[in-house]
Amino acid sequence: MHLKRWITSIIAVPLLIALIFWASLPVFAAFISIVAAVALYEYFYIVFREDRGRIFTPVALSAMAAAIAMIMAVAWLPPAGLPFLVFLGLAAAALLSMQAYKKDPRIMEAVALQVQGVVYIGLSLSMLVLLRAQPQGLAWLFFVLFVVFLGDVGAFYVGTYKGRHKLNAAISPGKTIEGALGGLGANLIVGLVFKLLFIPELSVLHTMVLVLLMGVAGQAGDLFESELKRTARIKDSGAILPGHGGILDRIDALLFAVPVAYAWKILVL
Repeated sequence: MHLKRWITSIIAVPLLIALIFWASLPVFAAFISIVAAVALYEYFYIVFREDRGRIFTPVALSAMAAAIAMIMAVAWLPPAGLPFLVFLGLAAAALLSMQAYKKDPRIMEAVALQVQGVVYIGLSLSMLVLLRAQPQGLAWLFFVLFVVFLGDVGAFYVGTYKGRHKLNAAISPGKTIEGALGGLGANLIVGLVFKLLFIPELSVLHTMVLVLLMGVAGQAGDLFESELKRTARIKDSGAILPGHGGILDRIDALLFAVPVAYAWKILVL
């Protein structure tokens, strides 16, 4: 398993760095839209565990359309329009449910899950594009990605070799308090090194507070996806990334950490 994780990372990480570094904002948004569509498919694969046919219903598919529209729109439109785009996703699901309600009274469950999916994946990834569009957006984007992903690596290896006390056994029996602390330690180290090299104007105090907030948010995102999978009684959201599982398994922490970083960038600094 460890070998597969490293092989996948060695291949995927340089490609991802090259794409982010060289892509224009619209091309980057298009790439994130593809990630969102795959992640939403995996999300619906989890939540519609009892009836996988619902993945391809108009209400579920409208979530993918809404997420892609949101992500592409923020590459061109002011961010103030984002709440309205979230509402349009809800409105589309509501209208589609009205057509289906007579034959399927359970359609309202699908509407609730559609709205959750749009916010959970579509809105979060929209903020990734908005972060990229900010001044020094490229540096900030790499800052968030390195802090989150290497923090996840730190949590995995510290938890694997030193973990003794369960963090939340009901949701994820494999996660430990030691692993969580190891992840936060990695967040701090990576964040401070990256700040010194690429964002020197960011103060040490700001950096430490921000990376710890991102670290806690990322671990909450990891546990939230684990909760979804635990409910569905499945191990991984998919198998597209050997050794890592699905796309959603890889970005679960990022989905909670990105809004924290974006809010800090525009509201605190």
